Amino acid sequence: MPLLNYTTSVAVSRTVGQIQGLLVEAGARSIMADYDEVGNITGLSFAIQGPMGLQGYRLPARTDRTRSVLQREKVPTRYQTPEHAERVAWRILKDWVEAQLALLRTEMVTLDQVMLPYMTAADGRTVYELYLERQLALPAGDG
Repeated sequence: MPLLNYTTSVAVSRTVGQIQGLLVEAGARSIMADYDEVGNITGLSFAIQGPMGLQGYRLPARTDRTRSVLQREKVPTRYQTPEHAERVAWRILKDWVEAQLALLRTEMVTLDQVMLPYMTAADGRTVYELYLERQLALPAGDG
């Protein structure tokens, strides 16, 4: 099955704007775009009021990895460019945010539950990054 949204022609700026709109609807108090050294947007950071106060989150768009998948899946060459991979990555991220917020609206989950890996610590690292660095170690399983 081909990668979701692999044929998208939606501009990154439009998709990022849609994601920002979704986050504002969900209660985001601030949103910041992260850029690489050549000016490509690489992620969104946002803060939202939660049960323990204002909490930060960082959503990355790893376009290089998306491009690798497009190349590996041997989609037509026109869909393998860095620019196209950027459009696809952001479109998939938008769909993911929409799905998570839909779960939130049903009250099946809380924002902290669905966004936990992307929650940021005081130093800017995410919970997932802390877990990988073993600074947030989980107990070993018995299995």
